[in-house]
Amino acid sequence: MRAIVTGQVGMDKKPYLQKAVDFAGRQGETIELFNIGDMMYAEAKDVRPGQILNLPLSRLNSLRRAAFKDVIADARDAENIIVNTHATFRWRHGLFSAFDFDQVSKLAPDLMICLVDNIEMVHHRLHAEHDIDATLKDCMVWREEELLATELLSQAIPGSRFYIVSRGRHNDTSQTMFRLVCRPEMRKVYPSFPMSHVMDMPEVLAEIDAFRAALAEHFITFDPGDVDEKLLLDRALAAAKAGNVDQWLDVTPHTFGGSKTQTGDPLRVRVREVLDIAGDIDGQIYMRDFKLIDQSDMIVSYVPELPGTDGKTIPGLSSGVERELQHAFEHAKEVYVVWKPTKAPSPFITETSTKVFTSTDEALNYFEEKGMFVPTNLFGQ
Repeated sequence: MRAIVTGQVGMDKKPYLQKAVDFAGRQGETIELFNIGDMMYAEAKDVRPGQILNLPLSRLNSLRRAAFKDVIADARDAENIIVNTHATFRWRHGLFSAFDFDQVSKLAPDLMICLVDNIEMVHHRLHAEHDIDATLKDCMVWREEELLATELLSQAIPGSRFYIVSRGRHNDTSQTMFRLVCRPEMRKVYPSFPMSHVMDMPEVLAEIDAFRAALAEHFITFDPGDVDEKLLLDRALAAAKAGNVDQWLDVTPHTFGGSKTQTGDPLRVRVREVLDIAGDIDGQIYMRDFKLIDQSDMIVSYVPELPGTDGKTIPGLSSGVERELQHAFEHAKEVYVVWKPTKAPSPFITETSTKVFTSTDEALNYFEEKGMFVPTNLFGQ
């Protein structure tokens, strides 16, 4: 498979993609990784690290074309390749494209993948590695532009498929990248589950995490929890309600991926800046989660049982989960539900579901019986 992986500056894609390449090697597979930025720097030996985007656009375009020309030649006989690049730049020159359509067409990618991450992490890496002043709002807008440009480019390339992949805040998703490139026959699953209103329920969270991990073991999963900016917004709203709009929030970064800018030390994010992107966070969650469903073969939703009033229990069916199930049903996806509550599901669940299970194990046994699992030795552990 030929994959072009895009993502805004600050994603630190190179170590992430190298992990996918290294994992492929341990499975007896070979993925050739082409880092367009490194190739451009190799061509422009007079440019100091971190300064290439400050070059005149004419020279920047010339360097990129030279790098892509080499990729096209070197990748001619390669079975699997990943090209690490960008679709757009929002820099001192303003907004401009980072590709040439004629060269992308000649490369003929099978996959166009846009990598995303929590915006506070992107903002932190961007300023750690570059001398530029960008707000959280700037980064949110850039992410939307990168997603849209990558999707439109994919639509213009015959046979190309577009995917959004989250880098993963709590889980390393580099194996997802490996599977997309080397195991495209694996089923693609959107795990659906309640999020914000179960955050103070550790036992329920443990159930949900076990459900997510079980699906990720057997499928290519596009997990909506791998980008969790809503939690950051909730913290900012609580701080503002307490009158602390000018305070800072400490954010613990994820530490996997081999990035030199991810030390594990807390990041500091100003409450007011988070409040400024409240609408962007909600709007992008709405857009992104539906797109993750669209790029999946099926949705598997986990509905836990939650404590109610007077000692009774209630189904943990959030409005988000309900909308996701309805969207998947209306777009002809296979819809599976793991229903944990003792109270029977409503017709709005049973009539739109392919099948309802009482446990994750029951669902996994069914999927295995139906031949949905790729044999373990085909993708390794």
